[in-house]
Amino acid sequence: MGAATDAPTTSASSTTTLSPSIIKKIVLSYTYVAIWIFLSFTVIVYNKYILDQKLYNWPYPISLTLIHMGFCSSIAALLVRVFHVVDLPTSMSPRLYLSSVVPIGALYSLSLWLSNSAYIYLSVSFIQMLKALMPVAVYSIGVLFRKDSFKSSTMGNMLAISFGVAIAAYGEAKFDTWGVLLQLGAVAFEATRLVLIQILLTSKGISLNPITSLYYVAPCCFVFLLIPWITVELPILKENSTFHFDYFIFGTNSFCAFALNLAVFLLVGKTSALTMNVAGVVKDWLLIAFSWSVIKDTVTLVNLFGYGLAFLGVAYYNHSKLKALREKEAAERKDEEGDDEESGRLLDQREEDVITRRNESEG
Repeated sequence: MGAATDAPTTSASSTTTLSPSIIKKIVLSYTYVAIWIFLSFTVIVYNKYILDQKLYNWPYPISLTLIHMGFCSSIAALLVRVFHVVDLPTSMSPRLYLSSVVPIGALYSLSLWLSNSAYIYLSVSFIQMLKALMPVAVYSIGVLFRKDSFKSSTMGNMLAISFGVAIAAYGEAKFDTWGVLLQLGAVAFEATRLVLIQILLTSKGISLNPITSLYYVAPCCFVFLLIPWITVELPILKENSTFHFDYFIFGTNSFCAFALNLAVFLLVGKTSALTMNVAGVVKDWLLIAFSWSVIKDTVTLVNLFGYGLAFLGVAYYNHSKLKALREKEAAERKDEEGDDEESGRLLDQREEDVITRRNESEG
């Protein structure tokens, strides 16, 4: 009797105990999330520190973005051409590069330029609130390019997110119209870039990891940024005789920007895009708290209420996408099982036919 009563307890404890491999996988996943949050947090705060006139006082967003792209281009070229860390896609031809990568690079350069410019006029916390409009922009542009189908329920969700951001903007203590326009422009260009990646690259079976993306896109961005830099910021930098290039500040800032791309690869490649979205929400709240407590930016209750509504809208949107993805995978799995059953029935039928012919021949 004693042995019989002890057996279920032992099996139950074995099922509830996690194996070392599962524990290792969980620890690694949280490590990837922590690294990505830290680097994303660092890059945003570091850029704000450099560009803000009250801090480092170097308000040249095109120059800063140009430095980032030059650094990333050099490191990516070394990793690809010298150290052969990754292989380049064989299907990337000069024609495909001009028709696909160049437009994506142009949009990326505009997005980085405008987003960095917004740090001069807006607080870190308010910029994170405005970035909540990214799903709205991606969905709207996806519908415009017929990449997504229009659904009234999804559009209602997008309007709810927009309404929350509008409330947050209404409660912003240091609202700057030009800064808001810059950030909204950055969101629009970034959303268009994401949609074009699906249309011009993913649909053609070309997938780029962060290193190969930087290898192709960063030099393109560098060239596009040279034109406004020569006409807008270079004359001002020549007149500013007191400026001396700080290799430590700009070197570490550029290294953090490059490392962030690698962290994105680790996070999405080793976990999922959904994990990155959830981690992004955590990062946004941390940045809002940091902006309020350390940088001493004003964060009002109306700000938080509006962003809270937008956050709920974004969370529901991600939940809906995850649900649709699971339903699609279940349908594909069901179709595969149906195909297996059909092939099994055909095989059985063929075996029966063979046996029947054999019996007839023997008879």
